[in-house]
Amino acid sequence: MHKFWEFKALGNAGELFLYGEISDVSWWGDEVTPAQFQKDLAALGDVSVLDVYINSPGGDIFAGFSIYNILQRHKAEKTVHVDGLAASAASVVAMAGDVIKMPENATLMIHNAWTYTGGGAEDLRKTADELERLNRQIADIYAARTGKDKDKIAAMMSAETWMSGKEAKEAGFADELIENKKIAACANAGKYFARYKHAPDINEPDNGGEIQPTTDTTNAALAEQRISIHAPHEGERLQRRGQPQHGQHISIHAPHEGERRLRT
Repeated sequence: MHKFWEFKALGNAGELFLYGEISDVSWWGDEVTPAQFQKDLAALGDVSVLDVYINSPGGDIFAGFSIYNILQRHKAEKTVHVDGLAASAASVVAMAGDVIKMPENATLMIHNAWTYTGGGAEDLRKTADELERLNRQIADIYAARTGKDKDKIAAMMSAETWMSGKEAKEAGFADELIENKKIAACANAGKYFARYKHAPDINEPDNGGEIQPTTDTTNAALAEQRISIHAPHEGERLQRRGQPQHGQHISIHAPHEGERRLRT
């Protein structure tokens, strides 16, 4: 199974690499799942320091909330390193760090939760209400970490705000700007960025620094994405594995019938 995370126990300290899409279940064997995350974190033992390295386009917001809460509860002093990309739900996870470090060439993105649904007017209204509730919860996390007013955060989320390391530090989403690093790419950027409305044109930087330690399995998995991710234009309906049932929520990974998932 390809896992986009890697744990290293270093005596009284631990390292955790979160590289890949965040999901509540492992449909393809290549997503960061909360259950496995909790198990592997516990396997580090009684560590007092935990370094978390993130390179992720985001994913399922409920899974993101779970991982954020698991990290928040952990007693270790947590330093989050945004290696390349912390977008969407991955940016929520990043907020669990006691200290958040970013190179200038890293990117952090925040936006509103989104989903696909079907059904009548009442179903659509209920889905819209739920999305607004989730947006408030997400904004609460960002506001608590940055000290910004929630209305300001909500406006940034609505605008789908992309930030470099410097911009993230200036906005309070990061604490320290560190030396640029070369890292393994977070899969095909075109596939991931196609989901978003205002994704910048980001090229792989070549400005020196140390390559982050990732396994051959991780690098191979990052290079072999099994699914083409497509963000439909406004009004376009996503159809995979048959027509959506009444009230069904569809994720980009087209989970089994009846599953209800929300993305951020």
